[in-house]
Amino acid sequence: MTQFFDILIVGAGPAGLAAACAALGAQASGGNGALRIGIIDDNPFAGGQIWRGGPAKHQDPRARQLWQALENASNVALLPGTRVLMQTRPGELLVQDAEQAGTLRYNQLILATGARELLLPFPGWTLPGVTGAGGLQALAKGGYPVQGKRVVVAGTGPLLLAVAATLQERGADVVAIVEQAGLPALASFAAGLALTPSKATQAIQLAAKLRGIPYYANSYITAARGDDQLQSVQVQRKSGQLGIDCDYLACGYGLLPNTELARAVGCDIEQGAVKVDLWQRTSAGNVLCAGEGTGVGGVDLALVEGRIAGLAASGRASEAQAHFAERDKWRGFAARLARTFTPRAELRTLAQPDTIVCRCEDVCHEELRTQPGWRSAKLHTRCGMGPCQGRICGNATDFLYGWRPDAVRTPISPARAGSIITLEPHKET
Repeated sequence: MTQFFDILIVGAGPAGLAAACAALGAQASGGNGALRIGIIDDNPFAGGQIWRGGPAKHQDPRARQLWQALENASNVALLPGTRVLMQTRPGELLVQDAEQAGTLRYNQLILATGARELLLPFPGWTLPGVTGAGGLQALAKGGYPVQGKRVVVAGTGPLLLAVAATLQERGADVVAIVEQAGLPALASFAAGLALTPSKATQAIQLAAKLRGIPYYANSYITAARGDDQLQSVQVQRKSGQLGIDCDYLACGYGLLPNTELARAVGCDIEQGAVKVDLWQRTSAGNVLCAGEGTGVGGVDLALVEGRIAGLAASGRASEAQAHFAERDKWRGFAARLARTFTPRAELRTLAQPDTIVCRCEDVCHEELRTQPGWRSAKLHTRCGMGPCQGRICGNATDFLYGWRPDAVRTPISPARAGSIITLEPHKET
């Protein structure tokens, strides 16, 4: 199966959907009708993590508006449940869905691959019942039963409040919210919300929903306790240690740009994010990037970056300029977000010698801390060589030891042997 698109978008979250909508009205070169637009996503429904479950059902009216426009467009093809395996040559990606592999060719590629949660190791973090904050939120949205369960939500960032509200709506007993940022930083961030009134309104609404739940600032989880299942957590506060009984711990230290595909197609990475110019173009030819991949900033920044990328990719760069001021506003919010919720240095000291850092291969902190870098750790301990291919431990070892993976292994996603065999006709002789 080979398909061609004038614009191919990887990621059907807010940035990807906004990019597709922005490109809708453009005409293909040579007067051959509207541009052919393809949107691929590895989830069964569009919406990404922010509009999980499908934009058509989401409360955010922007989600419904974007989806309605795309659903009624004859020149847009949505390919759900589809994973990118690799770039086979410039302008061509090998993809795989549940039934078959195929080749997607394009003139312009827009990467809207989002972010993943930063999970940091501490004693007991591998116990059943300990999850990522966003991970438990996604499970709950998907129907995972949390009703009546005692949950501690911990880590850092505004996501903690959104997670707590989602769990509470699903019937969970949120017994505490543990935020590692200090009160002065939180107060400064709250004051800065005046620059983005919509965010201030969201914060007020979340605070009202969560009234009565203990909120511990300047605090962090030091250990999870339990035999075969999580039973309690230890919290380090300024006043000392605090024990809290719970059934689940949802713990996440913010989000990090998902840059694997961008690196695989040759995009430059700067400070952990894809480097882009004013029109969201990357250093790789005909490749643009929008959303969390360029730096974590939330749904509003993702939407405006998506619009700019869609307009630029469809040859309307002058129209894209009209959105630069709005993007600057939300980039300012993103900068304040990063300053306030940067994980504190004490979190690097939590892992004990026997604390597992690479969960796939059961590699402990003691085995890793003496290694000089990522490549050496892989060679000597198999860290990052398991099923997740370093998606979890790679970010953790970056935080703990300052390592950065030196290459992207392909296929980027797990692939069937039959999918790789389809590469045979494309080999150069």
